[in-house]
Amino acid sequence: MCKSEFYHLRKISLIRKYLTFDAALLHVHALVTSKFDYCNSLIYGLPMHVIKQIQHIHNAAARVVTAF
Repeated sequence: MCKSEFYHLRKISLIRKYLTFDAALLHVHALVTSKFDYCNSLIYGLPMHVIKQIQHIHNAAARVVTAF
């Protein structure tokens, strides 16, 4: 799951300079965070190293959206 989110974040970061803030937010939510929302019940009870990977993806998504 983490590998595909990082793939999408890298692709969005390549076109980020052409997107407005709202468009970047929409793309990140559609391709990255929605997968975590969909699988939210599966995240419960995971080991801490997996939780840290998920947190790392959320932090990277925030950096992609707010980067100019």
